[in-house]
Amino acid sequence: MSHVSLDFQPKSRNNKTIWMVLLFILIAAAGLMYVKWMPYYHKSLSAADTHSIGKSILGDSAAKTGIPTWNDAVKYARTYFEKVWQAAVLGIVLGSLVQVLIPVRWLQRVLGQNNFKSTFIGGVASLPGMMCSCCAAPIAAGLRRKNVSAGAALAFWLGNPLLNPATLIFMTFVLSWKFTVLRIVFGVLLTFGVGYLANRMVKGGKVTNPEMVDAVTVPTAEMQAPFLKRWMKSLGDMLVQVVPAYVLAVLVLGALKVWFFPTAGVSGTAALILFAVAGALFVIPTAAEIPIMQSLLVAGVSTGPVAALLLTLPAVSLPSLLMLSRSFPRKILLFVLGAVVVAGIVCGVVGDILL
Repeated sequence: MSHVSLDFQPKSRNNKTIWMVLLFILIAAAGLMYVKWMPYYHKSLSAADTHSIGKSILGDSAAKTGIPTWNDAVKYARTYFEKVWQAAVLGIVLGSLVQVLIPVRWLQRVLGQNNFKSTFIGGVASLPGMMCSCCAAPIAAGLRRKNVSAGAALAFWLGNPLLNPATLIFMTFVLSWKFTVLRIVFGVLLTFGVGYLANRMVKGGKVTNPEMVDAVTVPTAEMQAPFLKRWMKSLGDMLVQVVPAYVLAVLVLGALKVWFFPTAGVSGTAALILFAVAGALFVIPTAAEIPIMQSLLVAGVSTGPVAALLLTLPAVSLPSLLMLSRSFPRKILLFVLGAVVVAGIVCGVVGDILL
């Protein structure tokens, strides 16, 4: 009997692991199908016919400057959240579920190594998500809570907006295949390059924040608690960590947007640097960089600054950086922000030459 018990328990645990992973995949696929895949399929057909995916979310402010107001903040926040709330909810739900459905040892075995392989897997795993930086941030935070390597989590976070297949299709129909190629080249370099270098900066790729959950130190009783209890705790922690900073930062940026993307009075290198920095801080929904770029080109902004936005607008934002402030060391997030700005400037220079 003891021999049967010893054989049965590992097999039972393996079966439970498989079912938990499958459940997570099913929830993720169903959510993405409803929020992302089907809407983007129809949007791609429309983009092919009309060569447009809508108006710039910046509205008329892209063509004028002024004084930031509370009305601007609320108006932009309302417009923004109307477009992203479903994806934001999905991101928070998946970020909490990844902590309770995917076994820690499995995550660490696949994504926990401090090498390029785990970074590559993290980047490739981002492709079906097609989320903006803010909606992908909770999932990246959830991965870090399970000691996934910094490089893998960052590659997943950056790959979602930068390598979004739907955005690349929209871009080809609306702008030009040249912009698409430029986005792919710099997106790949930034996604996997930042992840690889981040792993080198964080020795061992381990979570350093004591508030994070470590697979080795988690009490057995907590690990064996009922699923609903563990998920509610994970979801509650995620909401507290993510939502306040998210909402406040969007309001601030909504007020300041009148200063971010001027169409007159700035040119040459100054415009390129301004747009690269502004794009890295500003927050937009998925693929919103395309109509923004389109409207700026029509307004007469030169190709270089617009090409910088091709990379910096989707890659990161102030809200997404704040949402991850407890998941990564500050030096890592500053490195990511700096890398995005520099890559955006280089992208702008190359774009000004080739486009």
